[in-house]
Amino acid sequence: MITKEDIIKHGNKLGFEDVGFTTAEPFVEHKQRLLDMKEEYAWTEMVGLDLLNGTDPGFIMAGAKTIIVLMEPYFRKAYPRSMEGNFGRCYLDDDRVTKDGLSKRIKAFRSFLRDNGIDSKVPYNLPHRVAAARAGMGTFGKNCLFYSSKVARQGSWTLPIAIVIDKSFIPGNPSIKIDCPDWCQNTCITACPTRALKGNGRIDPRKCISFLTYFGKGITPLELREPMGMYVYGCDRCQNVCPRNQPWLTKELLLNEKVVAKADDFNLSRLLHMDKDYFENKIWPHMFYMSYKDIWRWKMNVARVMGNSLDASYIPDLIRAFNENDDERVKAMAAWAIGRIGGQDAKSSLEVFQNTAVGMVREEVQMAINMC
Repeated sequence: MITKEDIIKHGNKLGFEDVGFTTAEPFVEHKQRLLDMKEEYAWTEMVGLDLLNGTDPGFIMAGAKTIIVLMEPYFRKAYPRSMEGNFGRCYLDDDRVTKDGLSKRIKAFRSFLRDNGIDSKVPYNLPHRVAAARAGMGTFGKNCLFYSSKVARQGSWTLPIAIVIDKSFIPGNPSIKIDCPDWCQNTCITACPTRALKGNGRIDPRKCISFLTYFGKGITPLELREPMGMYVYGCDRCQNVCPRNQPWLTKELLLNEKVVAKADDFNLSRLLHMDKDYFENKIWPHMFYMSYKDIWRWKMNVARVMGNSLDASYIPDLIRAFNENDDERVKAMAAWAIGRIGGQDAKSSLEVFQNTAVGMVREEVQMAINMC
């Protein structure tokens, strides 16, 4: 009979830097939190996440006995600055579509379990972070992220992967608590520019920059455009400022060559002008939360970022985007971005736009002219 030590050893062999165990008992407190914050999490049902059912491992697998948690650091290597500044790090080497990295290792781990008479499932909706804390593998931060006790110098740059199995193993001692140092003075909460973090381990995901970049509806509200800063997709702000993450952030890391190889594809100008073929072949396989029908949101986000860069060299790109796009959300944001950069060239182009713009776009153009 396979032992717990055998499983840990094989997990380490496959590159998982920590392996933990917890029971398959329902996550009662987590379910109650979801119910208490039903309004904030209503969007998850619309996108098919089914988080409530995910709180009961028995719903995921009949006869569930144990949850194995594999700890995967996603920030083992450094990323190009051009990528880190515009995209959340956890998305930069995500292979859930390409299945050429982490997916292979998870599959190999499950094959090992199957070869030893253990059935398993990897649910997308089980609370993976809570499972990791219940397995005693780390604690939480006030930014609601999980901090490993062994990986990434006890930082939050990790993906806990929960695997439900049909065999019983002795669980770890739970460590479900917020463990931020008293002297931190709520750095992450203070640094969150959209005020998504509420304190006491609570977040309004609808205000999170990550959510807004890929699930936000309509044109980004005016009051959020500057606070969202330079992020096109995702956000790492609360992680970057966290004192608990500084030991890893100061470590000299080798560059992730896989990400370096695709960095040019994510050049802001190329993203702003990309067509369906470019998007589906170069962008979507790596950052897939938005389909081609939502390419307007990608372009709107890029236009906002160009505006927040205050870089006048982007004005020709923004003028082109205004002229070539039919979607009013893209045109409106391009106008705002030109006004945000400002200057005489910006003002002149906006005055030309004013001659043909209508509705929301005209209002944005007029506002942008006043910004110059």
